[in-house]
Amino acid sequence: MSGAILALRSAVQAHLAAHAPLTALIGSGRIHDEAPRAARGVYVTHGEVDARDWSTGSDSGCEQEFGLVVWAEEGGSSKLALQAAAVLVAALDRAPLALAGHRLIDLAWRSTKLSRDAATRLAAVTIRFRAVSEAL
Repeated sequence: MSGAILALRSAVQAHLAAHAPLTALIGSGRIHDEAPRAARGVYVTHGEVDARDWSTGSDSGCEQEFGLVVWAEEGGSSKLALQAAAVLVAALDRAPLALAGHRLIDLAWRSTKLSRDAATRLAAVTIRFRAVSEAL
């Protein structure tokens, strides 16, 4: 399962890094595996992943529900974070990503949630997707 998770994460990262509308909105180099220290402005991190077996009698498969989180610094605009989330959804929903060692069968947006982190006061927009892939 971890191979499918890593392949999808890598493809998502590359796709978003090359997505001009997102770069125009939040800047380049703003998509991270984990939040960078002393990050400023709006940036995106990979969130939680829940992976399950999706194998058939003849093929090995994986179903993943994964999140991306758009963060806006304290005092930053939750409106801008929501705009960036909308661009992320448009970029990824049904996108035909190429996964190393796997074939993506489906990638679909599931939900968007706006919240504010209690400890840091950062606005956070969590976007959830569902992806199904099979091993090549």
